[in-house]
Amino acid sequence: MSDKGYVHSEVLVSTDWVAAHGNDANVRLLESNEDILLYDTGHIPGALKIDWQEDLNDHLVRDYIGKDAFEGLLRKLGVSNDTTVVFYGDKSNWWATYAFWVFQLFGHTNAKVVDGGRQKWIDEGRELTREKPAVTVSNYVAQERNDAPVRALRDDTLAHQTAGKPLVDVRSPAEYRGELLHMANYPQEGALRGGHIRGARNVPWARAANEDGTFKSAADLRAIYETEQGLKPSDDIVAYCRIGERSSHSWFVLKYLLGYEKVRNYDGSWTEWGNAVGLPIER
Repeated sequence: MSDKGYVHSEVLVSTDWVAAHGNDANVRLLESNEDILLYDTGHIPGALKIDWQEDLNDHLVRDYIGKDAFEGLLRKLGVSNDTTVVFYGDKSNWWATYAFWVFQLFGHTNAKVVDGGRQKWIDEGRELTREKPAVTVSNYVAQERNDAPVRALRDDTLAHQTAGKPLVDVRSPAEYRGELLHMANYPQEGALRGGHIRGARNVPWARAANEDGTFKSAADLRAIYETEQGLKPSDDIVAYCRIGERSSHSWFVLKYLLGYEKVRNYDGSWTEWGNAVGLPIER
């Protein structure tokens, strides 16, 4: 990959790298999309599907799967403990970074993201297939889930807000202002109140992406987050959106591309905050 000045450039791979190494024995490509039907219409050869609803979320409690379910999932995907997992997806990789983030809850740090995701692969005229690769079930051993380093819960976020620490609301300006409860052209549901967490700065997640779905250079990202918003690498930051998927993209940008050490994703986000009694909201 070309050098864009990232602090941890090793977490990104190019489409050229995928074309050369996607079928390596120690690599597993995983496609994670907002549109869960896209994979079946055609995917990168060798890729398997991660369904963010079915695979990563608990089906009863609003939470993520536990250790045993994660272990079972990765065994089914043929991922061993030394496999390099490479994520990509639609919408400039926002669901790919979400899956990447969930994997970090279990300490699976041998993970990367395809810069540009599904869109760039297709735009370059590269091969898609409907054929699902054969999988040999692995003997993956999962770690206990450890949310604290990368995840903020409601009470964590309230304490963070009360202390005046920086919050980044990555939703659209209309959602931030309370005019919409979700992105435009999506069902306006999920919260009883619109607005944003008191004191949060609005930095829409998509500003970090180029038109081809790739991430902007570190210099361009610093111009947004540091010059414009006044953030700095030593800050303790919580990012949020509506359900945590868009904010996982911004979390990835801040943590890995810009090297911020203290960044957490509040996945409860607006569907929790906007429904909770008594929490501080601004418009």
